[in-house]
Amino acid sequence: MGPDEQLAIGAVAPGFSLPDTEGRIHSLGEPGEAPATVVHWTCNHCPYALAWHDRIAAAAADHDSVRFVAINSNNAERYPRDSPEAMAERWAAEEWPFPYLHDADQAVARAYGARTTPDIFILDADLKLAYRGAPDGDHQDPAQDAAWLREALSAVLAGSEPDTPLTEPVGCSIKWKE
Repeated sequence: MGPDEQLAIGAVAPGFSLPDTEGRIHSLGEPGEAPATVVHWTCNHCPYALAWHDRIAAAAADHDSVRFVAINSNNAERYPRDSPEAMAERWAAEEWPFPYLHDADQAVARAYGARTTPDIFILDADLKLAYRGAPDGDHQDPAQDAAWLREALSAVLAGSEPDTPLTEPVGCSIKWKE
C-alpha cells in the first residue's frame, strides 16, 4: 500500500512476524485464535502516543482474552529515541500488558496503511478490520479512557459491528525512511 492507502473496514488484515523488545517473534496469528486483536502503532517520542499509552494499556488489561500488540515503525536512524534499544529500555521500565514490536523495514505499517502514533486497528476473530482510528476524542483528557477503542472492542466481542468503525487517527506521523 502507498502512504495514502489504508486497510478497508471488513478487509482481512495482513499477517506479520516481528520481534519484540527481547527478540521474541510475534505474529498476527490465525483466525479464531482470539476473539479480537488490537494492533496499534506507537513510539517512544510522540506526545500523543505517550498521552494515550496508559489508556490503551488499561483497555488491554481489562480485556485479557483479546490479543493486543504495539508496533513501532519509525525510522530509528532519524529518531534514536525509537530505536530497538530505546524501546527495550522503555518496555522494561514500564508495565506493558502487551508486546512492543519493531517494524524495522516499515513493511507492516505500509501493509496496514498506518499513518500516526497512535493508530488503532481492531480486528475481529476472523482477523477482519472492524475499527480503525484514535483511542478516543482527546489525548489531553484521561477521563475519556480510550472510549472509542473500548466501544468498538465491545461491539466486536458481542459479534456486531462498531457503530463508528472509522475515526481519524490523531498523533505524530510515522517517521518514514527515505
